[in-house]
Amino acid sequence: MPHGKVSKLNRVRARRMRRALTDAELALWNELRAHRLMGLGFRRQMPIAGYIVDFACPESRIIIELDGSQHALDAALHYDADRTVRLEQDGWTVLRFWNDEVLKDIDGVCRHILATIETRKELQS
Repeated sequence: MPHGKVSKLNRVRARRMRRALTDAELALWNELRAHRLMGLGFRRQMPIAGYIVDFACPESRIIIELDGSQHALDAALHYDADRTVRLEQDGWTVLRFWNDEVLKDIDGVCRHILATIETRKELQS
């Protein structure tokens, strides 16, 4: 899959964000990295369509976003909704989880990710 054009600024931001993961991002990354989740390849802090997404599985076209409490504010809700619409226009499925959800039920989060990927496969068949 060819890479889209990524601005130099977004490349720098993505690198910086990879070095400063939140506790929830680190917990999920430990489950996803090195093809640990059913052999799926995930990337963290990946630039896509002008945004930097928390995690992406290019093979399955799944994006995973982890949200802290600031995402419950009206402005953030609207921004996230617009961002999701834009990413879905490019064929991605966006999954959102609260940081707390990841920290308290990582297994449930992973099951939800796998179920979504399986559903996408069935719809494409």
